[in-house]
Amino acid sequence: MSGTRGVEGKEAGGGSELEDGQCDSGFGCSRSLPGEPRSPSAAPGVGRGAGPPGPGQARADASSEAEERLDSSYGSSSLVEALRGLGKAPEKEEEEEEEEEEERLRRPQLETCPFVSEDGDTLLHLAIIHGMHSIALCCIAQLPMEVLEMQNDLFQTPLHLSVYLQQSDVVQELVLKGVNTALQDRNGNTPLHLACEQQSLDCALLLLLQPEPVFGRPSESRRALQYLQLQNWQGLTCLHISTLKGNLQLMALLVKNGADINVQDGTSGKTPLHLAVENHDEMAVKHLLQMGAQVDARMYNGCTPLHLAVGRRDATIAAILCHSGADTLLRNMEDETAQDLADGNDDILTLLPFDDLKISGKPVVCSS
Repeated sequence: MSGTRGVEGKEAGGGSELEDGQCDSGFGCSRSLPGEPRSPSAAPGVGRGAGPPGPGQARADASSEAEERLDSSYGSSSLVEALRGLGKAPEKEEEEEEEEEEERLRRPQLETCPFVSEDGDTLLHLAIIHGMHSIALCCIAQLPMEVLEMQNDLFQTPLHLSVYLQQSDVVQELVLKGVNTALQDRNGNTPLHLACEQQSLDCALLLLLQPEPVFGRPSESRRALQYLQLQNWQGLTCLHISTLKGNLQLMALLVKNGADINVQDGTSGKTPLHLAVENHDEMAVKHLLQMGAQVDARMYNGCTPLHLAVGRRDATIAAILCHSGADTLLRNMEDETAQDLADGNDDILTLLPFDDLKISGKPVVCSS
């Protein structure tokens, strides 16, 4: 009986002893493998209510677990990618890093493109207004042309502001960038008008720079001539303004670059010579006559510069005009000659011939 119980006990406990033996020896049991523990469902035949594995299944499990233990991960994707990365040339890596760095620096600048203040000023407007030249130059280099030519609520472009504040370095970069120099502000002034108003010879020189001719585009010289003839809303061209300021250098620069020396303003038809006479500016009168100004140019009412000089009782300028060949017998729309306007001024009358003697309806000129 005892032997029977021993045999029965052995047979009854054989399964548990086998499982315990497998667990103790580490073969055929996942709990003895290194690494992450396997879930019970991952081990077939092991679990609650499962019977002991057969010999064939135990050998299959042992072989698969041995393969898992022997796997050295040489075929893993992470190692393959790492090995591929070793084959890249250092130069390419440096280039990629530089491109990424440039893109990183450019991104904030591009994000500021659509920025407009409550006054319509862009970032470039504000940089010029506050005198931040480095930021302004950086914006000019990075921002698109549409932003560089944007006008604020006063219709001022960045070029207008840089000329008005006489920031010649910013003016130069904008001109070389190719911005439109003929845009007008709310007063009709172009940047060149402002340069003449500010008497900034440096800015005027930069604005008159002609870019290299481009095939297929209209002549730049023709555009420059039209640009010089533009009038502001007071009817004044750049030459009119520089004459009113009495700046002889600017006057010569404009005429040299193609400005019409006899251009009439848009309100009364005055030429620069008329304006110089009105200002009693002897030097400007002489300078304009030397550059070829028409001495008998007429206003819309027919008055010549001599009419204006006599009407203002300026004997010195009247003498300059007479010595330059002014016609003293020309009549304005009120049928008046310069002598009629002298009104008993002896200093001026001595300069003018008398025309009271007529033969066949034509005056006989006699000099005193």
